[in-house]
Amino acid sequence: MAIFLGLLVAASFGSGDFLGGTASRRTPTLVVLALVQVCALVGAVAYALALGGTATGQDLGLGAAAGALNVVALGCLYAGLATGRMGVVAPLTAVIAACIPVFWGLANGEHLGPVALAGVVIAIAAGGLIARERDEAGGGVQLRVLALAVVAGTLFGWSLVVYSETGHDSGAWPVLTGRAAATVLVFAVVLVLRRSIRVRHSARNMAIGAGVLDVTATALLLVAIREGLVAVVAPIAALGPAFTVVWAWIVLREPVGRWQLVGIAVGIIGLVMIAAG
Repeated sequence: MAIFLGLLVAASFGSGDFLGGTASRRTPTLVVLALVQVCALVGAVAYALALGGTATGQDLGLGAAAGALNVVALGCLYAGLATGRMGVVAPLTAVIAACIPVFWGLANGEHLGPVALAGVVIAIAAGGLIARERDEAGGGVQLRVLALAVVAGTLFGWSLVVYSETGHDSGAWPVLTGRAAATVLVFAVVLVLRRSIRVRHSARNMAIGAGVLDVTATALLLVAIREGLVAVVAPIAALGPAFTVVWAWIVLREPVGRWQLVGIAVGIIGLVMIAAG
C-alpha cells in the first residue's frame, strides 16, 4: 500500500511541478506561488475535513514549520524550472530531497531488508541518471539554477522529515496548518514587495492545477509515511521528476536523453526491489 501511495505522490508532485514551472515561465514566480498556495489551502481544508483525525498543538506546529520549509523550496524549484531545463532541475531537486529523509529514517532506527535497502539506493541513483544532461545538448547548467535546485531539494527533504514527526492520528490537519503558514508567508512577501498578483489566463489555470496536485501529493505523502517507512516512501516519491521529464517532452518538446530513459527504467527496477524486500 505504501509503495502504491508513493507512486501517486510521485505522479502528483511531478505533474504539479511541471505545471508550476511552466506557469513561472509566463508569470513571475512569486505571483504563481501565491495562487498555488491559495488553491492548495482550499484543498487542504477539504482533505482535513475528509480524513478527520485528532491533532495536538505539536502536530499543528510541526505542520506549520513543514509548510514554511515547503513553500520556500517550491519557490526555488519554480524559479529553477522557469530558467533552466526541467529535465535537469526537477530530478536533481528530488535526489537531494530523497536522501535527507532516507538517512534520517535509518539514523532513527528504521530497518530495511537487504533487497529493499538496495532498492532504495537504486531508486535514488535513478533520479541522478534522470538528471543527466544529454551529451548532444552542449553547454552546462547555470550555477544559479543548480543552487536553486540544491536549496529546493534540501528544504523539501527537511519538510518531509518534519511532516513525518506528526502523530499518526492527526489526519491531514498538519497539512492544513502547513498550507496556512505557507500562504501567510507568501502574501507577506507580496505585500512587502508590493507586487501585483494578476495572472494571465493560461498561467492561472496551470497554477490552479499545480496547487491542487501539490496539496494532494502532500496529503498522500502523510498517509504513505504512516503506512510504511520514511526510508522506503521517500525514494519512491523522488521518482516524481520522471513525470516532469515526460510532460516537458510531450508539451515543451524538451529532448529526453538516453541517460534519462535509463534512469526511468532503473527507477522501476528499484521500485520492484523495494516491494520485494
